[in-house]
Amino acid sequence: MMYFFLLLCVLLVPSIQQENEETNTFTECTDGYEWDSERQHCKDINECLTIPDACKGEMKCINHYGGYLCLPRSASVISDTNTDHETAGAPNTGLGIDQRNNQCPNGYQLDSQGLGTCIDVNECDYELDDCLPSQECVNIPGGFHCKCPDGYRKIGNECVDIDECRYRYCQHRCVNSPGSFTCQCEPGFQLASNNRSCVDANECNMGAPCQQRCYNTYGTFLCRCNQGYELNNDGYTCNDIDECSYSSYLCQYQCVNEPGRFSCICPDGYQLLGTRLCQDINECETGTDTCTDQQNCINAHGGYRCVEKNLCIEPYMQMSDNRCMCPSSNPLCRDEPGSIVHRHMSITSDRSVPSDIFQIQATSMYPGAYNTFQIRSGNEQGDFYIRQINNISAMLVLARPVKGPQEYVLDLEMLTSNTLLSYRSSSVLRLTIFVGAHPF
Repeated sequence: MMYFFLLLCVLLVPSIQQENEETNTFTECTDGYEWDSERQHCKDINECLTIPDACKGEMKCINHYGGYLCLPRSASVISDTNTDHETAGAPNTGLGIDQRNNQCPNGYQLDSQGLGTCIDVNECDYELDDCLPSQECVNIPGGFHCKCPDGYRKIGNECVDIDECRYRYCQHRCVNSPGSFTCQCEPGFQLASNNRSCVDANECNMGAPCQQRCYNTYGTFLCRCNQGYELNNDGYTCNDIDECSYSSYLCQYQCVNEPGRFSCICPDGYQLLGTRLCQDINECETGTDTCTDQQNCINAHGGYRCVEKNLCIEPYMQMSDNRCMCPSSNPLCRDEPGSIVHRHMSITSDRSVPSDIFQIQATSMYPGAYNTFQIRSGNEQGDFYIRQINNISAMLVLARPVKGPQEYVLDLEMLTSNTLLSYRSSSVLRLTIFVGAHPF
């Protein structure tokens, strides 16, 4: 950078005086000066202060004795303070301030009150500095210095950006910028209030993409699913678990998958017991049957049957709701069992075998009588057999698994004989078996 130096010397500029011997006063000053009536002499006019826009463009105004100069802003002014010349117009520092007898050091000027005190010259106010446009002029006693903006340091006459990132001001990452810097945090963290350190970010409170549940962890987060769901491979969404596909034993009858859960249902005639078992509904007790007054309601697995109250067929006579007698006086009863007792029962499908299902018990016992038990009819497929327990009782046994829904009518006969009395008789228990459609 080129500097222009102007040597301003204290010149002896005679003032034109017209002294009146009677008044002893000055009457006129030359151009560039004006009369100071208080001090009785001519003083320099500071055109830089009195003439608006004395210098145009980028030029700066420099006052001198009797006039002024327009110089580039980079020009430096050196005053010759060693001169001892004095004029009536009063020597000037170039700032429009009289020096007169007392000379001040560079950067100072005599006070305007004529007290002879040297006061600091604010070069920044008078634009006598050579600071660059990007710099700030700071006045100091006897001079000035050019200050760089924050984030810059001065190298020579230039302001150079300070790379703050070299000093590790940031906890994670630093991004330098002209005159400044910014701190950035790694994913999962955010800037603290000091804008330098990083603290954990709670992504769960900041819109984390978890579909169901979010758990914040240090520097990251985890997505979790509610019961009945499983986390997808993307780590965010949740897919329903089809529990019914994992096991066939979840429900006794049928499993129904639902979002996030499953439920068990039962077939008609059953109700859910707990969460997975099915229990038969006794329609005869709940009053939901449709049997008439001439019928008896018989409950069965998964339903019910309406059975006529009078089941006796000629030549049998009804003795009670379920007992029919064939009178011995009636010739038609000679080859028929003396009595028929009607019973009904229900069993489940696919019952394990062999299985005791019904016990036959003699209601009366005569001395010397011997009883035997057999299946008189209804067992053509051999699904049942009789196991005699003792002289007065026997057990009906299911020999093979049977599937429902179906119905068996078995005539279980008890033969009674007495060899001493040559007595022989029989009675029948007519057992109707309802096989349910399900194994429960």
